[in-house]
Amino acid sequence: MRILVTGGAGFIGSNFIRRLLREHPDDTVVNLDKLTYAGNLDNLRDVEASPRYAFVKGDICDPEAVEKAIVRLGGEVDAIVNFAAETHVDRSISGPQDFIRTDVLGTQVLLEALRERAIPRYLQVSTDEVYGSIARGAFTEESPLRPSSPYSASKAGGDLLVLAYRTTYGLPVMITRSSNNYGPYQYPEKIIPLFATNALDGRPLPVYGDGLNVRDWIHVDDNCAALDLVLREGVPGEVYNVGGGNERTNLDLTRAVLELLGLGKELLRFVPDRPGHDRRYAVDCTKLRALGWQPEVAFADGLARTVEWYRDNRWWWEKIKSGEYRRYYAEQYKGLV
Repeated sequence: MRILVTGGAGFIGSNFIRRLLREHPDDTVVNLDKLTYAGNLDNLRDVEASPRYAFVKGDICDPEAVEKAIVRLGGEVDAIVNFAAETHVDRSISGPQDFIRTDVLGTQVLLEALRERAIPRYLQVSTDEVYGSIARGAFTEESPLRPSSPYSASKAGGDLLVLAYRTTYGLPVMITRSSNNYGPYQYPEKIIPLFATNALDGRPLPVYGDGLNVRDWIHVDDNCAALDLVLREGVPGEVYNVGGGNERTNLDLTRAVLELLGLGKELLRFVPDRPGHDRRYAVDCTKLRALGWQPEVAFADGLARTVEWYRDNRWWWEKIKSGEYRRYYAEQYKGLV
């Protein structure tokens, strides 16, 4: 396949590109990425010389940039996989404009390219956060969307636009909604890399509220396997939930990270909860499992390998946690050093 991946310099996108090149030796991939603060070409250093991979710097909100990426594939594209998005809930609370622009307008630009060029497949990579919080049970793909943050609302807006283009124009679109991902190359504003790198530097680990918010964790490799499967075998017009079945409170997760590094609770700090903080997420993955997918990475093993990766790759994250990152961190977690 000739695949345009947008946002491929980010965490999940870079892991997905690596999987495509490894598992599908006949695939060709072009990565279109704006390289915002969380986009990092170091994530793909090991594949940048591959003759089957090319990078184009550009914004998915810019039709000319999208066209340039398509031209790099010879003008013939078999699929678009859209990872490009602003993704951090905390940043969406303080500045929602960029989220609406990228996650909604950018999606619309890609859908227009799909429509104009009759591209055979489109996969929108979304999140379980569009469903909102659930006290018991799990969301199915038919559950109503009740986003709580500007981030999740922008992702829900993109999802609805994708489905509207399916209804209106009959486009071959699909959506995945995954639970919380973890693994290597994740920008250290997210909880696991933030806590692992802070702990490695002897810095406090800021836990929101009472720490009892529950998330379902899935290793990025398992999510990428699901995305690859849906891209090739998913039914156009369908939504697929992707969950790891590993529910943990944030407090339990924090303690697990500290334990893996041989540290105690002295680094744990409770900080004021963020506005609109969903209490629990959980998704039913029956539809995806019917395609033949199941998660393979046990959470304890995956977390241990992830923490080890951050311990062994200071070269990757130490330069990130400076400059803009330090300014953001100081504002977000006032009083913590």
